[in-house]
Formats: sequence, structure tokens, C-alpha cells
Amino acid sequence: MNEIARDKNKVFLDSTGGSADLTGKACTPNSIHWTYDTWALANGTGTAIVKTGGTTWFFLTADYAFGHALERDTEAVVVKNGGKVLGKVRHPFPTADFSSFLLQAQSSKAKIIGLANAGADTINAIKQGAEFGITKSGQQFAGLLVFLSDVHALGLDKAQGLLLTESFYWDLNDQTRAFARRFAKLHKGAMPTSAQAGVYSAVLHYLKAVDALKSDGDGAKVVARMKELPTDDPVFGKGTVRQDGRKIHPMYLFEVKKPSESKGPWDYYNLRHTIPADQAFRPLREGGCPLVKG
Repeated sequence: MNEIARDKNKVFLDSTGGSADLTGKACTPNSIHWTYDTWALANGTGTAIVKTGGTTWFFLTADYAFGHALERDTEAVVVKNGGKVLGKVRHPFPTADFSSFLLQAQSSKAKIIGLANAGADTINAIKQGAEFGITKSGQQFAGLLVFLSDVHALGLDKAQGLLLTESFYWDLNDQTRAFARRFAKLHKGAMPTSAQAGVYSAVLHYLKAVDALKSDGDGAKVVARMKELPTDDPVFGKGTVRQDGRKIHPMYLFEVKKPSESKGPWDYYNLRHTIPADQAFRPLREGGCPLVKG
């Protein structure tokens, strides 16, 4: 999609494609990367876990570009902070049977099993890991990309204690709660995930840029105007879009609540740490984006 948008001079707004390469070597004048990326997820979750004793890792990695990038970026953070990677295995995307992969992770004796995957793969790995008694034996899962809907599907009994990094949570402040109530009315009471909130934020900013230009005909010009205009919405608050197309905002380290701590449906996270916007994403000049000047 990134290459097609550039070739056709359209606008590519990415909320759920995670690879940080989209604002690195693969950046284009037609794309903006919203919400999160693999560098931000690795930096948030990986750093926190290593610093609190999770010093040995084994990766279960989805075998495609996103999984590879998430494994690469998290491994770099783990090693930088003094941890060790004892092994890794790549699984087909998607897959329903994690038994052989989990047995390899279990036999590694690593303290942390890093899940460099997402969605149903993450859910299945954690559920099957519980059946193998992995967490009871002292190993811990690190969900490197976990959405609120994944925790909802797992249930707090299985997800409790899981550490994860997100850019948005519906119960962060008065603005996010008001947005979430509007969203829930249209979605059978479900609260928005960060991915859904990111789409709202990105499209809103796109519309502001089109309105300023009085035209949506030239994709590169629309993206350039989106970079010029400051961002401001009820989801992420005030922010900016960098030269490399990276949308900048804080990231948050959450811990999934125990069932006894939850006050009701969708009340799932305790905030452990706020990562300031200027620290949450890869430094501008480290990504290798050819658009970065100076």
C-alpha cells in the first residue's frame, strides 16, 4: 500500500501497519504513520521488562515483515539494557497451533517469552501457553502488540499482569472518556482500541489539511500540509507530524488488571508509566528516511 500510494500520488494514513521502516528506509512523501510502530512498542515494553528483572528472552515471531521488525527492534532494546536473547522461532501467519513453538520457548528457560505477533496469534499463544503451564512454571509472556480487544477476548483471568505499550486508552482522561462514550454508542457498548482511535485522529487531521488546501487532488501536497499543521484532537491531544511522516504523541506502559481490580466491562489497564512524546519514538535522524533534511 505504501508503494502504491506513492506511485499513484495518493495519501496513505497508517494506523495498524507497525513496521518502523515506514518512517525509515521505506518512507515516502505520501505516507504518514500514526498510532504506534515497532520501535515505540519495543522501547516501551522491552525497556520496562528488562529493568524489572526480565533479563532473558525467547521470541515467538510472526513470519512476515511486521513480526520481523518487532523482533528486531525489541531484541535491540533488550541487549542495549543488558538482557540476553536465548532463542527465537518464527511461526506462520496466521496459525492456530502454537504447541511446538511454545515447547521450544519453554525448554529455553528464558524468563520472558516475547510475542512478536498480534491479534488472534497473540491470543492463541497466551491461551495455549496457559494450557502448557508456562506462566505457572515462572516464565512470563510479554505482549509486544496487544490491543484492548485482545485483552477483552482473553479475559482478565488469563491476561492479568501482562505488560503492554499503547498510545491510547479510553479511560486516560476526560477527553478520551468522552470520545469513548460516543464510540461505544455506535459499537454495542465496546470501547475503542488504539487502532480505531488512531484512524479517527488521522482522518480528522487529513480533513483539516484538505480544507486548508481546498483540494484533495495531490496526495503529496496534502501530506506536506498535514506535516505543517499541528495536530489536535480528543484522542491524542496536541501533537505534530515529523518530516519522516511519524505522528508524535506520548506512549503509555500499562499492566493488565487482576479481575478483582476491575470495576466493570472494559476497565482493564493500570497505568505504569507515561513515555513523553519526545522519547516515545525513534529519533528523527536514526531512521534513515531520505526525506529528513539537515
